[in-house]
Amino acid sequence: MQSSRETVMQQKIFRRPCPETLTWGQSLPPILRRLYAARGIDSETQLDYQLAALARPSELRGASAAAEILGDAIVKGQSITVVGDFDADGATSTAVAILGLRMLGASRLSFRVPSRFSDGYGLTPGIIERLQAEDAVPDVLVTVDNGIAANEGVAAARAAGCRVVVTDHHLPGDVLPAADAIVNPNQPGCEFLSKNAAGVAVMFYVLTVVRQWLRERGHFRHGGLPPLVELLDLVALGTVADVVPLDHNNRILVSQGIRRIRDGKARPGIMALLEVAGRDYRHLSSTDLGFVVGPRLNAAGRLDDMSLGIACLLADTETHARALAQELDQLNRERRGIESEMKAQAEAMLKDLSLDSAELPWGLCLHEASWHQGVIGILASRIKEKTHRPVIAFADADEQGLQVKGSARSVPGLHIRDVLAAVDARKPGLLLKYGGHAMAAGLTLSKERLGEFSDAFDLAVRAVADEEMLSERIVSDGPLAGPEMTLDTARLLQKAGPWGQLFPEPLFDGAFEVLNQRIVGERHLKLMVRVPDSDQVLDGIAFNVDTQCWPRPCDKLQLVYKLDVNVYRGRESVQLLVQQVIALDD
Repeated sequence: MQSSRETVMQQKIFRRPCPETLTWGQSLPPILRRLYAARGIDSETQLDYQLAALARPSELRGASAAAEILGDAIVKGQSITVVGDFDADGATSTAVAILGLRMLGASRLSFRVPSRFSDGYGLTPGIIERLQAEDAVPDVLVTVDNGIAANEGVAAARAAGCRVVVTDHHLPGDVLPAADAIVNPNQPGCEFLSKNAAGVAVMFYVLTVVRQWLRERGHFRHGGLPPLVELLDLVALGTVADVVPLDHNNRILVSQGIRRIRDGKARPGIMALLEVAGRDYRHLSSTDLGFVVGPRLNAAGRLDDMSLGIACLLADTETHARALAQELDQLNRERRGIESEMKAQAEAMLKDLSLDSAELPWGLCLHEASWHQGVIGILASRIKEKTHRPVIAFADADEQGLQVKGSARSVPGLHIRDVLAAVDARKPGLLLKYGGHAMAAGLTLSKERLGEFSDAFDLAVRAVADEEMLSERIVSDGPLAGPEMTLDTARLLQKAGPWGQLFPEPLFDGAFEVLNQRIVGERHLKLMVRVPDSDQVLDGIAFNVDTQCWPRPCDKLQLVYKLDVNVYRGRESVQLLVQQVIALDD
């Protein structure tokens, strides 16, 4: 899913193919049939977003063993500690675990979240050492959104006397940790249908199995069944923010979560984050979760301590949630300033290379000792968008400058974690540690070997990529006819999601007559255009344009755009969110 706040300039337009003959969906509006078919939908069952259509928890390997451990701990009143992660998926997973286990009857709950700067990723022996020093070693330790690569951390926890439940979604290595239970749809032997589940979805599924385990033993005979559906707003947020592919199962979870938020039934923390961002929860879209709520939540883990973000999600009152959301919003503003400075440095590095796109490495590595470890992931994303190739941004990992930490972002079709695994296999010991999934990964290596890694990474990318993957193109759903460019169509598209990774929001292209163009704010191009051969006039806006090029004298524009519902002072109107603008008569 691409942010509506980024305008891509001068990419080749590639129109997404669509089957010529559709034998299903006769009850759907023609535009939706076309869009769905172009995204691989071939039956209306794939558009069933009711909870009953979810993949069965019984197919999730290790879930029954995890349920027995957690259910037994609840019945016996034992202590349970949740170890999370410092991104939005990790924060929502932690909140879902705490809230869900509390709903199921757990009374001795706590959570720990590692510091990006002092602990690194996931469950480590250091976390166990601190628990021991504080005399706080729990009876059961649960990892969420991490753990599948925490062999040493799991071993330390078990040596300290914990039963360990690993819940994760990242790809496993050759050797699994020696946990008491492992729940991960990507582990060997797991037949769960959705291999794209986020960490928060895995934990949600585990809770449903724990509830069933307790129900079978009469745990709820004096009360009703705990409504775990109340956690789906958090599941939706973590799923979208982690940019996992929105397969059918994930679309169900996100759709149900968005419905709860639009109905005003979300956690106070989510409502507060939408409020500080100036978004109306009643018109929430998956884009808002990914580009409005997610970044504010992530800001805590990037610049400070994700415990702040988790506390916001766990807040029970509007007043408390609003205060924490305001802190997160301020951190996000600080993050933007840091990101802007780092991006300028990275672009200067690219300029100093004096290379055109054909000469750039296919796998690009950038390093600056002073870059902020919490922001290099966003920087890698920005440079990837600019250069259309996988990018790893590195920052120094320690004060001595002996190691560097990298954050990788990939392009569609190139599995970045597999590329790192290929480098590791070809040069054992070069990578001190790494992990991730298809589109994003993290790694650590010795600083003195960064040049060696850069060459090896470029070669590994060239071994699996092709020029089409790296081509500067923007994928469109083709043109819209004038009668389709209405507020009703925009509303229809808004409700037809959820849109997201590998199920992209509709993007259209077409030529328009220019009636007016001007810069608003610092770098935003405000447009008034007419649909050719009609009297239909539309407003549009292109964000973050090059003000040295725009506005410019021209009568016609080629636009790539999203059809959007603009709400201003309670009044709705249709507008074009322009992703690319090209003058046709220069």
